[in-house]
Amino acid sequence: MTERSDLLESIANTIKDYRAGEITMPTPAHVDRWVKQFDKGVQVPLLREVNHVFKVTYFSKNLVSKFFANQIRHKELAGTDPRAFWHAANLLTIQQHGHSQAEILTFFGKDLKKQCGIQIEECGSASGDFIYLDDVLFSGNRVGNDLSEWIKDDAPDAAVVHIIVIACHRLGEWQMLERLKKEATAVEKKIKFHCWAAVRFENRKKYRDQSEVLWPAFLPDDAGLKAYMAQEQKYPFEPRQPGGKLEQDIFSSEESRQLLERELLLAGVRIRAGCHDPKRSMRPLGFSAFGLGFGSMIITFRNCPNNTPLALWWGDPEATCGPFHWYPLLPRKTYAQSFDFAAFGL
Repeated sequence: MTERSDLLESIANTIKDYRAGEITMPTPAHVDRWVKQFDKGVQVPLLREVNHVFKVTYFSKNLVSKFFANQIRHKELAGTDPRAFWHAANLLTIQQHGHSQAEILTFFGKDLKKQCGIQIEECGSASGDFIYLDDVLFSGNRVGNDLSEWIKDDAPDAAVVHIIVIACHRLGEWQMLERLKKEATAVEKKIKFHCWAAVRFENRKKYRDQSEVLWPAFLPDDAGLKAYMAQEQKYPFEPRQPGGKLEQDIFSSEESRQLLERELLLAGVRIRAGCHDPKRSMRPLGFSAFGLGFGSMIITFRNCPNNTPLALWWGDPEATCGPFHWYPLLPRKTYAQSFDFAAFGL
């Protein structure tokens, strides 16, 4: 076998449970069709780095379920008597958009029964802490919006809230916690918030040299990119300095990181250019309020967030022209109640 075929097989195997039961299982041929949209000379190096990155940032169902199962007996969270803690705990079901919380609670409930002998329906008391479960925290807006409404309408005058996610981004975590603290104070409620995560990814501007998202150190000489950058007046791009030390071993090398950033950026620019008058939040490296895009490379078995580069999830496999004429590696599932067609200029 060639290196290319090995890489195609490895990537397909890593993402094999992506949206299982909803779409066809990814195959090496599927990955190959996606990468062939890039220049021939960069295809193998690009596959090499995607393969490396996905080993760190793709969260399979097995990994996610194990993480939440492990929280049941986490001493810092549940103390020395986890059965008593969870029996008293109030498991929130307040997610306004999406189904991640409901799905996580389903397999969390099975593990709770197995480890503590209690049904999830038996949990809850006036004295118990409140638990908000979700898979990944990106900007923190979804968790913040959910808990903001809860604080105003349903939260008691005093409470402890644990936000448990498998991964979070540091800027989003900080912004979310600051927002929730202020909103609790505004309605004169004493609520303590704790955020628990297996791994945190750096994405704050101040620490961009150590960022663990796609944050280009250099911008390629490309006419489409120049045209896009010319529109960005409010938040001009600030590059990172290459070589920063990262906490998470996401990229195989600085050179490979730069190739990944460059190719996904240019592909995102081309995708965006094909849309009629897209909103500013639709950025080449992922939906975001500023910069070239959010740049996260985190994908879960459930879905590919729109905070990841457009080139990973955008497009329609059946399209032969028009704005969706891009073959997605990880076709994204959207929800009718939250899908904003206007964001794509459609």
